[in-house]
Amino acid sequence: MLAFTFPGQGSLRPGVGRPWIDHPSWEVVQEASRLSGRNIPNLLCDATQEDLTLTRNVQLATFALSLVVLDAIERLGLGPSICAGHSLGEYTAVVGAGAVSFEDGVRLVAERGEAMQDAADARPGTMVALIGISDDDAEIACQRAEAEAWVANYNAPGQVVVAGTQDGVEATVAMARELGARKVVPLTVAGAFHTPLLLPARQRLRKALAGTRFADPEVPIVANVDARAHAAGHEWPPLLSAQLCSPVRWHQSLRTMASLDPEAIFVEVGAGGVLTGLVRRVLPSARAIGVATPDDLDKLVEALAGAGPVQANAAIHQGEHLYVSERVVVSPAAGVFEPTAALAALGLDAAPFASGDRPVAVGELIGEVGGEAVRSAFAGSLVGLLAHTGERVTRGQPLAWLRTGTGGGA
Repeated sequence: MLAFTFPGQGSLRPGVGRPWIDHPSWEVVQEASRLSGRNIPNLLCDATQEDLTLTRNVQLATFALSLVVLDAIERLGLGPSICAGHSLGEYTAVVGAGAVSFEDGVRLVAERGEAMQDAADARPGTMVALIGISDDDAEIACQRAEAEAWVANYNAPGQVVVAGTQDGVEATVAMARELGARKVVPLTVAGAFHTPLLLPARQRLRKALAGTRFADPEVPIVANVDARAHAAGHEWPPLLSAQLCSPVRWHQSLRTMASLDPEAIFVEVGAGGVLTGLVRRVLPSARAIGVATPDDLDKLVEALAGAGPVQANAAIHQGEHLYVSERVVVSPAAGVFEPTAALAALGLDAAPFASGDRPVAVGELIGEVGGEAVRSAFAGSLVGLLAHTGERVTRGQPLAWLRTGTGGGA
């Protein structure tokens, strides 16, 4: 299983979109710009850090970039079995899982960003991360401060974000230090997100959600509000509405995802790497990898090449583009994978080929799945098998990894 996580707006940095400009998936940004009437390429490539502090800017840009990365991963023939998004990233998860159309997702994120910006301008606030304090003590600090400050994010054990008015947060920080907080890190944000100070934005967002069609997602999505997996489309409007003024239960969400499959590989889809770091803190034994640049696509495939069974729910084709000079051959059906005797005899089952010197021709038989032939749609050198002999695979699951070279054809 692959568990996809989508970052929130704090992950974006100036110029983060530049590595993707020449990638085919960049068309996602162009389309999001057309739908929103905003210059998202400029935000991703040329905006300053000050520009990216503005909520109305950074939310659209973060959302669009994560979908670029998701599109690029899906071009590998890979997809999630479960997903979740941190704050804004929950909207990316909802769109990526098919619960909301891309067009409606752009519209919702644009409206959310504008509504949150207006609410923050009307009631200024701030957010800080408290390090070395338990969830319970962070809540107690907010209560004992008797001020306008609340827990906004439960990110990891010993890492809690509080938000509120400037005075409220200062009072809470003083109390948190008394309760053992070792460090306080101010966050560069434009408001007190996930607190009651965002109630005016929630009213606007409810109207936008009411005008949006929600379908059942293709895979379950774990919600910020309750850290539970939801697979019904009708559940998402109230969840997304409540999320705006409720804390993000992130470490609880990660544990929910891990409980559904302890062997799941966590893939952070988008800029930064914060969520990958949180997986390693919350679930030390879990495998986690971040995909933020085109180069990371190669790293993802390399990581999966020796990871054993991988469930893939997207891109159901006989072959899919990997990155630049690489391709994968995927299963045409569900069933048990049996490579050809020639491949099995090489003794390279489910491991990367050392030199990639095994030539493969277009149409060459790779093996069988449930009695159905698996043939390569590409010519190149075999890098490795991505499934074990006798493994039960799903339709569309990657089975073989090829390096085609600059002259390799699709």
